[in-house]
Amino acid sequence: MPGQTYLNLFELAAEQFGYFTAAQARAWGVEPNALVMMERRGTLERLSHGVYRFVHFPTSPLGQYMEASFWPGATRAVISHESALALHGVSDVSPARIHLSVPRKWRTHRSVPRHLALHRADVPPAEVDSVEGIPVTTLERAITDCARAHLGPDLIGQAIEEGRQAGRLSRSVAARLKSTLLAA
Repeated sequence: MPGQTYLNLFELAAEQFGYFTAAQARAWGVEPNALVMMERRGTLERLSHGVYRFVHFPTSPLGQYMEASFWPGATRAVISHESALALHGVSDVSPARIHLSVPRKWRTHRSVPRHLALHRADVPPAEVDSVEGIPVTTLERAITDCARAHLGPDLIGQAIEEGRQAGRLSRSVAARLKSTLLAA
């Protein structure tokens, strides 16, 4: 593999906490057999079908979210529900699994790893945000999804209040969420 191609792939992975997909590598001109050789040499680790990580890249607590967003393959997932609240930093929620939203029509024959919780929803681009390059539902969407999934009203209220204080929700949006999601 030419040196510049390797450097380009490494730079791409650096923007993604060391992770990349086989499709991204192919777009940079890296053939699948080169990925296999890099894995054998210990340069890469294959994490799941089509998902790789440069082993010498420093790990990050956010890396698990990036890896999860790549898991579905050609369709990139969006971090959602409780995991989105955690990424937005507006609630004391501590989800045991990483919540992902994938399009309703998305299908796979692979088993979903135990550390992932899949939700089927067509999330419009206007409801997708980015936290350090990780695709995540907007805070408003995350709060609404969590309420629909029956997350406790105390955590929903906390997310609304902290989102408002952090300037991530306008007064009007916070008031609307409170009245529609927390009405007694």
